[in-house]
Amino acid sequence: MKLTKILSAAGLAACMSSVFAVPLADPATDIPLAKAGATDTAVFAGGCFWGVEAVFENVKGVSKAVSGYSGGKVASPSYEQVSSGLTGHAESVSVTYDPSKVTYGQLLKVFFSVAHDPTELNRQGPDVGTQYRSAIFFSNPEQQRVAKAYIAQLDAAKAFRKPIVTEVVPFKTFYEAEAYHQDYLVHHPNQPYIVFNDLPKLVALKKELPALYAGK
Repeated sequence: MKLTKILSAAGLAACMSSVFAVPLADPATDIPLAKAGATDTAVFAGGCFWGVEAVFENVKGVSKAVSGYSGGKVASPSYEQVSSGLTGHAESVSVTYDPSKVTYGQLLKVFFSVAHDPTELNRQGPDVGTQYRSAIFFSNPEQQRVAKAYIAQLDAAKAFRKPIVTEVVPFKTFYEAEAYHQDYLVHHPNQPYIVFNDLPKLVALKKELPALYAGK
């Protein structure tokens, strides 16, 4: 479903009043665009996965974004288990992308600027607990290098009012969330939580990062 149709259904004016975005510089350290089409994966946690998933589904070069759980020790956890805060997992999103169309650093720019607030510790907006922490799960040394360098760059530039608290940790396992969580924003654009917390992220993506907006 196109963003304009979703916004029309929920009320564009309401979303615009609560748009959150932080203009950020491009990463000084990045992985160059691949010369040929390929598939790579990035895994991020930034609060409730509904909004993070919706943002990345609208990013250029991204073919798929899936909501799930990562970073904990419990195998195949349920939403209820993760919501207890006792599994160690964070609500996460697995992003499949073409590295010849979008770089890992550009995905990080989206993650930090419009997908969530990286200065909130173990919470995101109205959601509180370690399951809502900010985290980057790197799959290889290159992703780790770019992520840490970008965080250092943003902190040095004082891009945010507070220091970034995002964890940069090795990726281990990703468990796909229940079916009803997938594409939640698309299926529930009028839900108050979505209208006030997640639709503004899509508005910000289109407005602040037009070169990375896929126009879906």
